[in-house]
Amino acid sequence: MADFVLTCCSTVDVSEEFLRAHAIPSIDFNYMLDDVWYKDDFGKSNTPRSMFAKMLAGAQATTSQVNVGDYLDFWRPLLADGNDVLHVTLSSGISGTYQSACNAANILAQEFPHQKLYIVDSLCASAGYGLLVSKLAQMRDSGMSIDQTRDWAEAHKTEVQSWFFSTDLRFFIKGGRISKTAGTVGSMLHICPLMHIAPDGSLAVKEKIRTKKRAIKRVVSLMEETCQNGFDYTDEVFISHSDCLEDAQEVAKLIAQAFPKAQPAQIFNIGATIGVHTGPGTVATFWWGTPRKD
Repeated sequence: MADFVLTCCSTVDVSEEFLRAHAIPSIDFNYMLDDVWYKDDFGKSNTPRSMFAKMLAGAQATTSQVNVGDYLDFWRPLLADGNDVLHVTLSSGISGTYQSACNAANILAQEFPHQKLYIVDSLCASAGYGLLVSKLAQMRDSGMSIDQTRDWAEAHKTEVQSWFFSTDLRFFIKGGRISKTAGTVGSMLHICPLMHIAPDGSLAVKEKIRTKKRAIKRVVSLMEETCQNGFDYTDEVFISHSDCLEDAQEVAKLIAQAFPKAQPAQIFNIGATIGVHTGPGTVATFWWGTPRKD
């Protein structure tokens, strides 16, 4: 029987149904399209396809993290009901929400001195963040205490291997992830940059691969090189995509062939917060592996 509540943010990039089935309350990030603010609410305000269509048509897009006041309103009722809370945030390497969560937790510690409210910086993004939260939910359900679960997360969170490739570079150029010159040349040569989440939780370009087909194969080979137990891998695989389901399905098919003992890959949409920065055409794949390296 769980003795604490596990919470996260909508940037976990799994489905709302997934979180509900695993009893994980979440709090929404925010994003703006052409001066109108929306909740990053698992596609209810704008479907991924609708959001990307607006962006491709020229809509200006920006994101806003969860602030201290939002966290206070989110956690206060849970603590008032006598629950301890373990919250996992989007990586501090790409968002300031971890610090906002810590500030809110310090305020609530004065109001609820007998309750525990722990904050874990996932050092992960998108469904890799979701993969970590999924594991912690399993631990909670197995009867691990909040302290044991928090300590495990801190010790193992960089074992989430996180690899992204994109076939559309325009929003990576716009966001400064890739220079305009490199992006223009890359688009002409059909280069798909292969990126990963570094140990400090930031996004870094690791390889430049020509053609999407080769990028997909390279993701699978990276899983072969880094996953726990090699071809006997039995754990979860999460894939998220920004309006390119067929590409995500191709990655999942190749992983199923290479790792027959792995759990079937679960495919999710990249949410609005991450999607504003990637644009369409990005596939991200996540598995449990060796600790990440720069």
